[in-house]
Amino acid sequence: MRSHLRVTALLMILLTVAASLSSCAFESLKTGPVNKDKGNVELTVMTMYAGNDGNARNFKNAINEWQKNTGNTILDTSVTSDEAFKTRVIMDYQTGAEPDILFYFSGEDASVLIQNDRVVSLDEIREVYPDYASNMKESLMQASPVDQKIYCIPVNGYWEGLFVNKKVCREAGVEIPDENTDWDTFIEMCEKIRDAGYIPIAASLASVPHYWFEFCIYNYQDPETHAIVPESLSDSQGKAWIEGLNDIKMMYEKGFFPPSTLSAPDDETMRDFISGKAAFLLDGSWRVSAIEDAAENIDDFCVTFVPGKNNRKTTDIIGGLSSGYYISRKAWKDPEKREAAVNFVSYMTTDEMVSKFALVSATALKSGVKLEQEEVSSFVSSALYMAEHASGVSTAVQDYVPAESRAPIFENMPAIVKGLTPVDEAIGEVIECLK
Repeated sequence: MRSHLRVTALLMILLTVAASLSSCAFESLKTGPVNKDKGNVELTVMTMYAGNDGNARNFKNAINEWQKNTGNTILDTSVTSDEAFKTRVIMDYQTGAEPDILFYFSGEDASVLIQNDRVVSLDEIREVYPDYASNMKESLMQASPVDQKIYCIPVNGYWEGLFVNKKVCREAGVEIPDENTDWDTFIEMCEKIRDAGYIPIAASLASVPHYWFEFCIYNYQDPETHAIVPESLSDSQGKAWIEGLNDIKMMYEKGFFPPSTLSAPDDETMRDFISGKAAFLLDGSWRVSAIEDAAENIDDFCVTFVPGKNNRKTTDIIGGLSSGYYISRKAWKDPEKREAAVNFVSYMTTDEMVSKFALVSATALKSGVKLEQEEVSSFVSSALYMAEHASGVSTAVQDYVPAESRAPIFENMPAIVKGLTPVDEAIGEVIECLK
């Protein structure tokens, strides 16, 4: 059985909220700048800073600044994060088409890369560059379950919460959910919103079912037990997964999701939320900047807790430090690319840059720039409040399940909610894949 991070440690992570409102300039790093005289070192970099990701613009600006200061070139192959992205990453590494630098998940998803020696550990890099990632707390950098070594240098962590279109709630005659709202009350709210002619929940069960999967099964667990993978349908975790998926099926049958939820892409349901067609969006901290950019009136939006039931308090959330930069073994073996890769990752993980990308998320920085609440919108202030008032935190359990093993649930969610695939059958397939 895979172990999970302790609640107290994760609370410390989430309370390390750092951000910077100023522009960040490139500084000479202890690893030393790349020698421009060598010239034209091209690095292929793949990240998730694309599409609707709120940091896509920050990443483009950072690339331009680094290229200007080093004389080197970045071939940016970033794509939006979804299950297809994870499959593409694994395939690229299997076929020798991997990027020189990868921004990717730090849990089970990266295990195959480490098992096949396709990325370089922090220990190995520090043998040559002893100050690499020296501004990070190693206790907050997630070690690989393969060998307990650190490979991933995190930029920022995440939390997951309920984004609310307050205008839709007002027009539907429901209160804004808060830390005192329980699950039964939330269901009643959704029914009232639906009856008022609005979509209660903006979600694509076809492309991003995992947010509701996490919280619906979390409702039958608690922060100490959520990130434990079931070993059978009859153990406590297996029963929680069955109950949680049945709740998603119930929500679908009640018409809480968009009519196109079984086929729509994620960005379509995001537009439903922003445009005032839908009341709620369950998503992560990375959505904050994108919503601020897209909203006509940001004061019409807020972030709050996902209503809970049973042993899970409404204020128990999901969060952690789940992704960061890897240097590929291929780049490490090339002397010029090695120097450039270390320099680029060091640049992208300075205190200033991490704070800029983190905004309201967690970081592993030893020190960071605090975001003063009076300097931000009411929307960002609500996100800070939610993260700072969490009573318990668990990592996402999907981080402990390889992508191919999640497929019977995540790729099959439309069939599950329509009743074409029995819930216990889908979960049983996942358990079999993990054996």
